[in-house]
Amino acid sequence: MIEDCKHLRTWQNLAAAMSLSICGLVSTSQAQRTTVPFVAGFERFARHQEMDAVQAGQLLLTELNCTACHAAASVELKPKLGPRLNGAGNRLEQQWMANFLADPQQEKPGTTMPDLLASLPDNDRRNAAEALAAFLGSLQEPFPEIKGSGAQGVPYEFWKHGDEAQGQQLYHQVGCVACHEADESYETAETKPSPLDQLLEQLDEDELKELGLSTAARRIQSVPHSNLPTKYSRQSLTFFLLDPHRTRTGGRMPNLKLGVVEAADIATWLLRNQTVERDDLNELSTELTAQGLRGRQLFSELGCASCHAIKDVPRGKMAKPLPELDFGSSRSCLTVPQKGLPNFNLDQTQTETLKAAVTAESKSATKAAVVVEKQLNLLMLKLNCLACHERNGQGGVGRYRRPYFETVGHVDIGDEGRLPPPLTGAGRKLQSAWLTRVLHGTGDVRPHMRIRMPIFPVEQVKPLPGLLVKADSESAKQPTEKDVFGDVSKLAEAGRQLLDTGCVQCHPLRGDALPGVVGIDLEGIASRVHPQWFRDFLFNPGSLKPRTRMPTFFPSGKSQNAAILSGDTEQQIAAMWTYLKNINKLELPPKIERARSQDYELVPQNRPIVLRTFMEEAGTHAIAVGFSERVHFAFDAEQVRLANAWRGRFLDAQGTWFVRFAPPAEPLGEQQIEFPPGVPFALFEGSVIEGNGIPNPSFDAKDAGYRFLGYRLDKSGVPTFLSRFDRFDIDDRVKPDAERTLIRQLTITDRTPQEPPASIWFRAHFGKSLKQNSPLSYTSDAGLTVSVSNSVGDAGELQTLKDGTQLLILVKVERRKTIEVRYSW
Repeated sequence: MIEDCKHLRTWQNLAAAMSLSICGLVSTSQAQRTTVPFVAGFERFARHQEMDAVQAGQLLLTELNCTACHAAASVELKPKLGPRLNGAGNRLEQQWMANFLADPQQEKPGTTMPDLLASLPDNDRRNAAEALAAFLGSLQEPFPEIKGSGAQGVPYEFWKHGDEAQGQQLYHQVGCVACHEADESYETAETKPSPLDQLLEQLDEDELKELGLSTAARRIQSVPHSNLPTKYSRQSLTFFLLDPHRTRTGGRMPNLKLGVVEAADIATWLLRNQTVERDDLNELSTELTAQGLRGRQLFSELGCASCHAIKDVPRGKMAKPLPELDFGSSRSCLTVPQKGLPNFNLDQTQTETLKAAVTAESKSATKAAVVVEKQLNLLMLKLNCLACHERNGQGGVGRYRRPYFETVGHVDIGDEGRLPPPLTGAGRKLQSAWLTRVLHGTGDVRPHMRIRMPIFPVEQVKPLPGLLVKADSESAKQPTEKDVFGDVSKLAEAGRQLLDTGCVQCHPLRGDALPGVVGIDLEGIASRVHPQWFRDFLFNPGSLKPRTRMPTFFPSGKSQNAAILSGDTEQQIAAMWTYLKNINKLELPPKIERARSQDYELVPQNRPIVLRTFMEEAGTHAIAVGFSERVHFAFDAEQVRLANAWRGRFLDAQGTWFVRFAPPAEPLGEQQIEFPPGVPFALFEGSVIEGNGIPNPSFDAKDAGYRFLGYRLDKSGVPTFLSRFDRFDIDDRVKPDAERTLIRQLTITDRTPQEPPASIWFRAHFGKSLKQNSPLSYTSDAGLTVSVSNSVGDAGELQTLKDGTQLLILVKVERRKTIEVRYSW
């Protein structure tokens, strides 16, 4: 950073090697650069004087990797370090690497990567960048093998089959937009604005400032993306999203616990504007050219290994420690680009806060450790925890990002039920073991929230539980259950009765709940929260959680239920704790038990009823749809097929809603009929030709490569089931008509209209025998009549198989094709 910096000799060597004249002049393009490094916590708080200047500088010291070269005495100033570059040739497009190294801020505005080539003339800088990129392009390693499980399969070459629309939805729901910019075209569900949001809408800038609401009203800047379509292939971006910490060990990009299909979907959306397919990056040569050898030399001489780990490339020598730096020196990487120094392109605010932090480090080198709260706050700023979580009045989801934080099914349970929980007092509330589980990704208790609690590298978050506990605990040791509640051995039944009077109205218990209840399951709460916090929160919820929806059952400290334990408040709270601690051994509260035993027959009236359930014919991923016409059907989402139909009464939902290991739901009506097994379509090309010349395509969902993508409801509530195989998207809509038959509309859309039209097989019917009624109408031995619209042609082909006969129709798809089928029985 200062005089006789380690990089000076490197630049002299570089000049000699490339016959350059390093004159210290900066090109116009570099001198006019206005973009500065973007560090989320700094931009949100330090820019607006909402954090201490020293801590703001400390944040920059770690995030700009200053301490990768300049050692600091404080352990909390450990640098985040740059991405691991082994395998860069597989992951990153070589041209993008050359452009980025030649001008980092131009290629990725806001990058924290310094410009190591800043003082070179344009042509020489370009040559050096291309040499470095050639070296990095030769660094290859295979992508990790992703193994499936019985519950979660791994489709073949899954990165090639992402769904752009699904990717856009996931990007805006699972947590990406907590840090990154949302897409303006994405429509969120309408949410009721909070009282604070309503107030902010009515105030002007001066009024906001006067009331201290400027922070709440401010639009938060987003962490910028690089030019992703020119940087990644679909494969490399998909694998990065699956495991960001494999390459970025600093953990600033968290792991959102994506499945392989989800990662492929998001990657497809992020690369939607990619004009050149880049799936051949792994075919680059690993042999070093003369240019690559020069790049390897530059990588070593420029000190790149100080931040980027590469196998067999030693780390460079350290520069002066932070306490020894002299800001009066004429040579510094805090100023304009100079020979032999990296250029961070800092603005005055960033420079001044860095100076404040270095000065504080020099003065405090022999003093006691930094206060725990400051250590904690710095760690949370590094990991950008405050993008989602509020702590002590700082941070939380920004005003303009809140609409993207949704509940499953858009259930309105207020901001408290859809936004990540505040961390104020979290160390007093949560047990260390539970905090660790949450940070390791195994402590999810909010299944009603779309956003996911991400996973950070273990080493990065290891201090967090201890810091939270130390910062929030009133004493070195938390009071035990006995300290708080005394003898609780005979209180469990009273606790069960007390939960029945209110808690069950908002909380599930042991996976069971009253109809419509959405909230945190209270099972396991005794292993999550401290007894003292539990007692204090029940006694007065608002004192620990302002604006909570949790009502108080003990107003002014008095119980509203004098019949239980003589109305003793402390005994009643102890009883609830005892019951919840032992809930797996005890009966559920009476209201839930009664609800489980009641009649829950579903009767469709004005709109169809759509119920996910478990059925004998439609399997464990059944979606039953009931209509007021008293004609119903079930769709098998796992096998992507229409499974069965019946007339009369619909279904009883008791097992689905209340019984964990319920037997399959049985249709309540009569006149049941089963539909042909398998998916409706298969590829024409590649069909096996039998000895008689008739094709035998596979209609197995797995063999055909089918993916179920969910369903959408139209204005009348009728679902359209969405699926995909090969290059085709399938919309499948089924609805009864006035004659109580089912009308099915299958719309096939070719996602590659630039390709020649393709033909696919449609399996219209199957049975032990099929009797022809008209060219495209057949009745099976089971009594199911299938009539296909003549839009597909005049006739199909009957194929006799070992177990029956099937009707195949060859359908030519030119961009889009709709087939209408009538089922009667």
